[in-house]
Amino acid sequence: MKNQRILSHFHESAELKIQCASVLARPIEQAIELMFMALSNGNKILACGNGGSAADCQHFAAELVGRFERERLPLPALALTTDTSILTAISNDYSFQEVYAKQVQAFGQSGDILLALSTSGNSASVVNAVNMALERDMRVIALTGKGGGEIKKVLTDADVHICVPHDRTARIQEVHLLTIHCLCDGIDAALFGGDADD
Repeated sequence: MKNQRILSHFHESAELKIQCASVLARPIEQAIELMFMALSNGNKILACGNGGSAADCQHFAAELVGRFERERLPLPALALTTDTSILTAISNDYSFQEVYAKQVQAFGQSGDILLALSTSGNSASVVNAVNMALERDMRVIALTGKGGGEIKKVLTDADVHICVPHDRTARIQEVHLLTIHCLCDGIDAALFGGDADD
């Protein structure tokens, strides 16, 4: 019984990723193009999300500031999920719903990118960050699932929505991680060309 449960997780995850390969390839490509243009113009990428999505933001920023699969100069990316003094001050003095929006207001500039992660698309703190990014003339790349929720409603035609066609949070997060790796690889290829081994 336990073995069957484990196998079902692997099979469901693999099947969803195969399904998403064709569904999400184009929006991921569009996201890479947006990020490439921003980074080429000296702009930066801010990332926000809650829980597992917060970890994904940190993972993404680490791959850009450090490296993904090749040696290169650091790229400017910042996870808005890491400064406990900022997070707790804003949560205490205002509300948790403002923890990312205020950071976007402080750090975001026209031409920057907000990478917004929410498996449901309904996280108020992330929705508020998206709205603030749009006010600041930033472009948004949203990673969601479950139909996209409130985030889908506020995105513009200039933004990119990568919505995993599934309702299970764990499966959505697994595809988000693969998407992050696709973004990092695509950015490196667009900025520096060729393969990592070249």
